[in-house]
Amino acid sequence: MRSFREIKHDYRFTDEDEKRLAALRPLMEEHAGEIMSTLNLWFIGTKNASAFFNPETLKAHVFKTQKMWFSELFSGEYGNRFHEKLIKIGSAHLRRNVDVHYLQRAANLIKNACTGILSKQEETVADVTSNVISVGKIIDISMSVILSSYIEEEIRLYSPVYKVKSLLVSFSERFSQATNFVLVFALIGLTAGVVWLFVLDVVRAFSGNIEQGIISSLGSLLLLWLMIELMSTEISQLKGGKMHISVFVGVALVTMIREMMIATLQHENPESIYYLIAAILVMGSVYWIVAKTEDRHR
Repeated sequence: MRSFREIKHDYRFTDEDEKRLAALRPLMEEHAGEIMSTLNLWFIGTKNASAFFNPETLKAHVFKTQKMWFSELFSGEYGNRFHEKLIKIGSAHLRRNVDVHYLQRAANLIKNACTGILSKQEETVADVTSNVISVGKIIDISMSVILSSYIEEEIRLYSPVYKVKSLLVSFSERFSQATNFVLVFALIGLTAGVVWLFVLDVVRAFSGNIEQGIISSLGSLLLLWLMIELMSTEISQLKGGKMHISVFVGVALVTMIREMMIATLQHENPESIYYLIAAILVMGSVYWIVAKTEDRHR
């Protein structure tokens, strides 16, 4: 299955879409009962589809999960957790032998119902159009993941080779997630250490050489800013965001700036300071090029 990031990119699903959907949540939750009622009436009224809703306990469970899924569409959070829930939905439908046709028809009914509700709102044509497009995107994205999961699960049942491949991929994904968690905890520890270093520099500034203490404190602040950026990048990736190489180039740049500040205070050999200045200029140029390239691709 393709990554959720790629799927969202193909649908041109942007931050604006996320904000728009989150803003629509109160309205859609107000009409959720109406929309789900329309969907369930269609299921019950369709002979082959209604066969999936016996006994009554199963029917109640399905209707409840449908409403939960619909609410999740307007959560404003569309990261790994949202993706995993969609995958589970696809696998569950395969276990119940639900025909793909009914999933697609259900999505179409929900999209039409949402469009009808949005078109009645007292907003400009442009706003209504934007809202309809965003709702259409998230429903299509959801169905894309659900159907892909459905198909992959079906292949897994009948293909021994695919089972082995699936196990390897699953193990790799879990190992990667575990590594990411270790990295997050390591960053938390390092950030706490930098905060302590900053406190020590501030204390040193008031108890001794003020000039040296202030410069050291500024260097520690740069490191603290750096750790915050690394934490934000890692959290963004865990949510399904894109990794920014510019952050890591910034690590090298900030480190060199701090080294130059310390070398200047210690009155080291001018040649070593010149080397640091040249390195800062080179890294600054690289950072500017990488940052510009990333902005162009956002």
